[in-house]
Amino acid sequence: MNRRLALAFGLLAVLAVSAGCTSIFGSGSISDERLGKEATYDWNTEQNVTYNVSSDQYQAIYEMDGKTTLEIHQEESFGEHAPIEISAVQFKYPNGTVVGHEAIRVKKTKEQTIITPPQGKGQLAYTAPRQGKTFYVPTYLNDQTYEVIIPRGMRVDMFLLSDVRPGGYTTETQDGRVHVTWDEPVSQDSISVRYYLGRDKFIFGGVVGVALVVGLIGLAYFRLQIRELERKREEMGLNRDITDDDFGGGPPPGMR
Repeated sequence: MNRRLALAFGLLAVLAVSAGCTSIFGSGSISDERLGKEATYDWNTEQNVTYNVSSDQYQAIYEMDGKTTLEIHQEESFGEHAPIEISAVQFKYPNGTVVGHEAIRVKKTKEQTIITPPQGKGQLAYTAPRQGKTFYVPTYLNDQTYEVIIPRGMRVDMFLLSDVRPGGYTTETQDGRVHVTWDEPVSQDSISVRYYLGRDKFIFGGVVGVALVVGLIGLAYFRLQIRELERKREEMGLNRDITDDDFGGGPPPGMR
């Protein structure tokens, strides 16, 4: 009986270990169907790393330059790391040949997703989910040039509504989309692009204009009330300057 109980606990431990570390079972919870999902990538990139951002996902293309693995993660609260549920993984060789997930090993651990493309130079691409108007990603590859293509209609040219970090970037609009580019290698740990919808600038300008007009009207009314109060005080004689002549040159009343 004890041997059976020990065997049961042993099997349970093996299952727990295999669930937490999927290295011996391939891609783990990232199914082959998800990894093999069809996607069209624009491989003609000028930077080492390019992110093509849309409203609910982004496409990433990395120039691997012979690197054997790419370890990616997303940051959660309290600085914790979590793996990324990627899909549509592809690898393009310098000669133009593109292979899919069957030639790419993907391993998901508790804190990261590890992608191992075919050996040699080439470009690695994948798709990942996202949301919101801020695109944030760690710089997984050190000292590389980066490009972020934000969604159509979005802008980053107003400091109150947008923010791009780190500095040293340039922007260019191509086919109605803004490209944020770091032509010099980025040494920071992450890049962040907070953008806004183009028409929001006019809405914001209208709100500021209305607030300014209301403020000017309030200031004018306040000054008018002060002047009216001064006039009433003068009518009541409360604003008269008291001099020695008012007392005949003598001391004030009650001091004689």
